[in-house]
Amino acid sequence: MNDSISVEPSGPLVGSVRVPGDKSISHRALICNALARGEAEIRGLLESADCRSTIACLRQWGVEFEQSGDNILVRSPGQAVFHRSAGVLDCGNSGTSIRLLSGVAAGLPFRTEFDGDESLRGRPMRRVLDPLEQMGASVADAATAPFWVDGSAGRLRGFDGPIAVASAQVKSCIVFAALRAEEPSRIVEPGPSRDHTERMLIAMGADIEVEGETIHVRPGAELHTSDVEVPADISAAAYWMIAAALIPGSEVTLPNVGVNPRRSGVIDVLTSMGANVELRNPRDISGEPVADITVRGSKLYGARIDGDLIVTALDELPTLAVAAAFAEGVTEIHDAEELRVKESDRIATTSALLNAMGVEVEDWRDGMRIVGGQPRGATVDSHGDHRLAMAAAVAALASDLESGPTTIQRASAVDISYPTFWRELDRLRHVPV
Repeated sequence: MNDSISVEPSGPLVGSVRVPGDKSISHRALICNALARGEAEIRGLLESADCRSTIACLRQWGVEFEQSGDNILVRSPGQAVFHRSAGVLDCGNSGTSIRLLSGVAAGLPFRTEFDGDESLRGRPMRRVLDPLEQMGASVADAATAPFWVDGSAGRLRGFDGPIAVASAQVKSCIVFAALRAEEPSRIVEPGPSRDHTERMLIAMGADIEVEGETIHVRPGAELHTSDVEVPADISAAAYWMIAAALIPGSEVTLPNVGVNPRRSGVIDVLTSMGANVELRNPRDISGEPVADITVRGSKLYGARIDGDLIVTALDELPTLAVAAAFAEGVTEIHDAEELRVKESDRIATTSALLNAMGVEVEDWRDGMRIVGGQPRGATVDSHGDHRLAMAAAVAALASDLESGPTTIQRASAVDISYPTFWRELDRLRHVPV
């Protein structure tokens, strides 16, 4: 991944962008329907490297897929008759795949081995392996991939108590294991992580009750397959939202975007910074709240981003840091230590990106302090992190017109979550002459 791309400063961004399907919901629609016996159609699936990893892993357990563009038919024999994979489940770069499928593996009567690429091998896995072991599964003595999960003992206990981090991946892993336990589970989150797994499983017949940050799972209910229409991904929409907010004269509309309140922190943060964000036509699609979002160019001001906002805007924080770099005043981000263990150390890599573009940044263990100004073109590195590559593109579009283009190294990292990003950027921008 040594490719690079140059992005010129842009004039106003004007138009409509149909961003790809939500990555989190796409993964869950594949996995949840694979657990039930029968067929289901998923429309608007995100066609990305991460979702292909989930599909490839499920195929090794005996699930069949027929895909046409961003629509896919899932045909499953049901989790009860999954067979042992012929080899290691390679999850590529996908933390969602490896953590969620670990929970499924705990309920299977054989050992499943997991691995991923170099980046995934650096991400912490005890946060899922410890709860699974507590529930009675055998797990590898490993802190990172590669590792294995073995449910052949056949007696999973219920989980009862708090989980260490407010993470939808960790919570979902435990929920999937809890569906196959011999007794009920009570899972307590320290914060409001995204709840797509619970919503989808309840719609499919699972006996799950949510009370605030506590999830009760009673095993034994029969799951039925369910067609899913995947809304547009708010994390992907965030790049165009923030770019439009930063560039005067812009007006960008993003239709059909998922605005689940546990995912929409980017809207709250932008609004608090003074952005002109309008939500229209609110509705529900496949159990998820959806709206059309229009963002217009406006003057932004520094803000404090912390607490529950961090959990609901975690993936968008690198690009919100870019917004802060152009805002008037100082922005402080706290409580975001989880950024340290993403595809890159996103506190360090975001700080490096902004520093290269002339922004005054101070980083600390759980966040950063950003002094707003006028970033200029530079050569920056995505570190192979898809969200850093796209955050850099947003910074490049809004950068000082006289400073020239920004060269983004390892630009193909965007394929992880948004393969059409560069094409969409070329279509939308207006380059000044």
